[in-house]
Amino acid sequence: MITQSRGGSPAYVGLIVAVATIGGFMFGYDSGAINGTQDGLRHAFGLSEAELGLTVSALLPGCALGAFLAGRFADHVGRRTVMMMAAGLFVVSALASGAATSALMLVAARVFAGAAVGAASVLSPAYISEVAPAHIRGRLASVQQVMIISGLTGAFLANYYLAAEAGSSLGDYAAGQPAWRWMFYLQAIPALLFLVTLAFIPESPRYLVAKGRRAAASHVIEKILGPGSAPSKVAEIEASLAGGEAPRLADIIAPGGGVRPIVWVGVGLAVFQQLVGINVVFYYGALLWQAVGFSESDALKINILNGVVSILACFVAIGLVDRIGRRPLLLSGSAGMTVSLAILVWCFSQAMITDGHVSLPEGVGRIALVAANAYVVFFNLSWGPIMWVLLGEMFPNRIRGSALAVAGAAQWLANFAVSASFPWLAQNIGLPVTYGAYAICAALSLVFVQRAIQETKGLELEQMTG
Repeated sequence: MITQSRGGSPAYVGLIVAVATIGGFMFGYDSGAINGTQDGLRHAFGLSEAELGLTVSALLPGCALGAFLAGRFADHVGRRTVMMMAAGLFVVSALASGAATSALMLVAARVFAGAAVGAASVLSPAYISEVAPAHIRGRLASVQQVMIISGLTGAFLANYYLAAEAGSSLGDYAAGQPAWRWMFYLQAIPALLFLVTLAFIPESPRYLVAKGRRAAASHVIEKILGPGSAPSKVAEIEASLAGGEAPRLADIIAPGGGVRPIVWVGVGLAVFQQLVGINVVFYYGALLWQAVGFSESDALKINILNGVVSILACFVAIGLVDRIGRRPLLLSGSAGMTVSLAILVWCFSQAMITDGHVSLPEGVGRIALVAANAYVVFFNLSWGPIMWVLLGEMFPNRIRGSALAVAGAAQWLANFAVSASFPWLAQNIGLPVTYGAYAICAALSLVFVQRAIQETKGLELEQMTG
């Protein structure tokens, strides 16, 4: 097993991770920007609650498609090339979303944005895993979640600032355009940064070996691991590719027939991350807190608080993932989310309706706020970063692109199902029952980890046999 020698360049690895994780920032920013625009969308396009849910969630089918296609294209044209394509889509979709003249145009722009988010969501952590030394791979891949949350928090801060400057999300901010449109336009700035900086990082050495470009792969490996490390590492990668044929989608099928068990584990991991309801907090956070008695301004501040708490929790995960491993973090996160969601169920069961407005008793409202932040902490200590770490590293080299395509698509389809159903469930069934379902899923995720997830701490990617 090869580890980074003294001749390797930590600064070079740091540059690679910094650029690749801008994709995570865009993932978070694009996902969170919609949070403050919902009053504007209702006003501009006359949307019902069901139509709002579908419009907000229009990003997600695009994410599923983008994740699937990116995983496949990455095996043919390279990880970096597909990330550059995603960066271009981020720019175009941001401008189109802000300029939308109809709900249909907005939905189309959000689908394209989703394709970019889906591509970035699977390729950024996979790329980092393929270039990072094994002993720090978990920490470096976990930076992806920090950047996702940073993107979400950046969107919340931008939305809060724009709404405050304009008086509300419906007020004019600049150029005769309401603040909610500028919430979309601003996404183009980090997207351009992502596109430009990708030109300064190398292609994945494992992709280069798969394409027979040994010299280029050796150059990248020696810059990362140090002089003399390339020959044995290239040989290990070639051996793991089994036969020299180009990777295919059919590789996810086991020799005896049926999808390989490791792919099903990846799908289960991806789906459970969504079934615990985390993106309800991110996509509908402002509406959720208004529904339990907070003002629009206070609700946006709570979103920012959630973002800051999430980032701090991710840093704790980064410090632990390569020390105690992936499984212990997932298990503790599942247990903590189960308890905090159960508390939220009790809090929402105390809600009262006065003059048509839903509110919580003062003390119960504070408990709900603490429980919600505890839930966010447990998620970002565990399932938030660790799911992406595992998906980037758990599959054998030969099937990584195809397995990521399937697992990534499943993750975003589950995200869509949870997010699109939430407004209707909250209105017609109620928050206690809705959050009760998320609590049950959190408890089931604990069982899933115990039975299905194997520890990958410290293993080289070539040791992943599936």
